[in-house]
Amino acid sequence: MQTVSTTPSHALYQAHLKTLQERYERAMYHFGLEAIVLASGAKSYYFQDDHTFPYHAYSGAQQWLPFSLGAETYIILRAGKKPTLIWPVRDDFWHAPNPVPAGEWSQEWLIVCARQDDKVFSQLSQDTAWLGPQPQDFAKPCEGLKAFIDYDKAIKTDFEIAAIKQANERAVLGHLAAKQAFLEGASELDIHLAYLQASRQTADQEPYPGIVGLDQHAAVLHYEHKSPQSNPQSRTLLIDAGASQHGYASDVTRTFTRYADEFSALVESMDALEQQIANQAQAGVDYPDLHQQTLIAIAECLKNHGICQLSVEEQLAKKIPQVFFPHGVGHLLGLQVHDVGGFQQDRAGNTRKVEQAPFLRLTRSLEENMVVTIEPGLYFIPMLLEKMQDDIKDHGCDLEKIKRLLPYGGIRIEDNVVVKKELALNLTREAFLQASAH
Repeated sequence: MQTVSTTPSHALYQAHLKTLQERYERAMYHFGLEAIVLASGAKSYYFQDDHTFPYHAYSGAQQWLPFSLGAETYIILRAGKKPTLIWPVRDDFWHAPNPVPAGEWSQEWLIVCARQDDKVFSQLSQDTAWLGPQPQDFAKPCEGLKAFIDYDKAIKTDFEIAAIKQANERAVLGHLAAKQAFLEGASELDIHLAYLQASRQTADQEPYPGIVGLDQHAAVLHYEHKSPQSNPQSRTLLIDAGASQHGYASDVTRTFTRYADEFSALVESMDALEQQIANQAQAGVDYPDLHQQTLIAIAECLKNHGICQLSVEEQLAKKIPQVFFPHGVGHLLGLQVHDVGGFQQDRAGNTRKVEQAPFLRLTRSLEENMVVTIEPGLYFIPMLLEKMQDDIKDHGCDLEKIKRLLPYGGIRIEDNVVVKKELALNLTREAFLQASAH
């Protein structure tokens, strides 16, 4: 029988369950519900094929269990009662058996093993809501329930933080292996394979498709290809890749260089800039203000490195930093890489967008034990540079220097940070320190 890892500890898991039960009981009271069903979801198939897409359980269901949740699994929640886990049983000689994982976690649950034709929901009252894919006809429509639940997911329990910490530790081992492969002249494909092997996962198990870009490819924000062509003279590696632990993701980016030159000096400045911004991720800080501080820091970096001669104030007025840093400074992180509730301002589901930062995925004020990414970037993207020259009069940028830097692609540094009342807890930096100590 498969045994669930004992870390994070069972005590952390018990406290995590208690918090979830309190959140959902508050929701049941608010909406007048007797029960809530959480559905993990079913596998989906490619068009005219019997092969499925990579499967990820609905995060609302996955949040309750300390292992990766499979398809067609259900959780029934009732106030004041143990949660019920409906575990699918199949007569199937095509696939490996799927027994209920052993472990201390099961002490907190009522577990029912059921076949597809078992009427597992027949005893539920009409005041039952459904969260997740493929809602059933018996469920009571409950507008606002998902937003009510999602808002609190931003605040992570100690169990969740421990899982994200472990996911960072695995990802960092992969990043170090990727750096070594890059320095040895490996291809993008081989660098990715080195990452997967060191982080102990398959490509389908990654929380998001890993980005491995050499040279100019580092300027493509979501570069999706992995060339098999080796390049011993490659200048730059940008790798954006994470790992999962109990369904919780890490999201880590590093930029490595081969040569000590003006671009590597720019990478060092961006690394210092990223740590400066990460240290400001404290409770009470409005995240859009953190994004604005990043734009100011990017402008300072452009001026200090002679890329733009304009003052910081002039650059901001002309939106020069956005030419080189076109995305948001980060987002919530959890069971989803871009975790839910980033725009919500309250449990009622009211949202906020920031017109000046259209790609920013988090517009809330930070609270203790939120986990966020901090990921400033500085890229040399031909399309944006051409648009700058066409649209911004007196842009003040050194086009000759930019031409020299174009072959390097770009820079992104990304850490996963736990918000605290004072100094933030940087899970990614801790993981790199731990790996270097060994």
